[in-house]
Amino acid sequence: MERQTSTAGKSNGLRPYLSPLAVWALSVGSAIGWGSLVVTSRTYLSQAGPLGSILGLLLGLVMMLMVAHHYHFLANRYPGTGGMYNYVKYIFGYDRAFLVAWFLFLVYIAIFWANATSIPLFARYFLHGVFRVGYLYTIFGYEVYLGEALITLAVIALVSLLCMKSKAATARSMELLVLLFTVGITVCFAATMLGRKRAGVSMEPAFVPDHSAFRQVIRIAFISPWAFIGFESVSHSAAEYRFKHSNMFRVLVISLIVITALYIFVILMSVSA
Repeated sequence: MERQTSTAGKSNGLRPYLSPLAVWALSVGSAIGWGSLVVTSRTYLSQAGPLGSILGLLLGLVMMLMVAHHYHFLANRYPGTGGMYNYVKYIFGYDRAFLVAWFLFLVYIAIFWANATSIPLFARYFLHGVFRVGYLYTIFGYEVYLGEALITLAVIALVSLLCMKSKAATARSMELLVLLFTVGITVCFAATMLGRKRAGVSMEPAFVPDHSAFRQVIRIAFISPWAFIGFESVSHSAAEYRFKHSNMFRVLVISLIVITALYIFVILMSVSA
């Protein structure tokens, strides 16, 4: 085990460039996607109401803090790149690591398409459908246009090019965008809550009527890990931290608290709307 630990610690010549803020931004940005603005109302609120959703998310936060502690322990024991694949490889061997890598790939690719398709979705609302040209087909009532498909591919290509050309620029971009996103939602939430009484908005019913409140909370708690998928992606770049690995848990705790708060803010704003 001693030999494996030292081998795992080799950084393969990678240059440390990720600050605590960059790691926080990568964790929050990977977990918060378009689902935070859509699924919170269609799944959480419809199944548990505002209070049930919030309590379920807080229970989910407790579970994810335990997961974060495990990642912290493993990252300090095997401070290389690869994340969970790296940890399983040195503990259980290459065969199990191969299976874990494929499961992780399926998890990430399963939500990649959703976040990619959010680009034309936001364009429809904020740019008044400027890219809705070249109608292709309709699937499940959703119209697909060539213009929106092309802008999605262009954004993916632009982000990929940025990641390949400059790690430092990528880190700065992540920090800026995630801070903007976090502050933006927080300001909107504060403005909504300040104007709630004047607009006569009510948070009742707190739970879905005619159903067990306890069951509603537990249901949200069990599905809430979905809301945090991606926060652990920072473990893939552990060899590129510009700070001690012993501080990783603190960064993950802050990111999980921010993620949970943003989900709660969106839930309450959805009710007020």
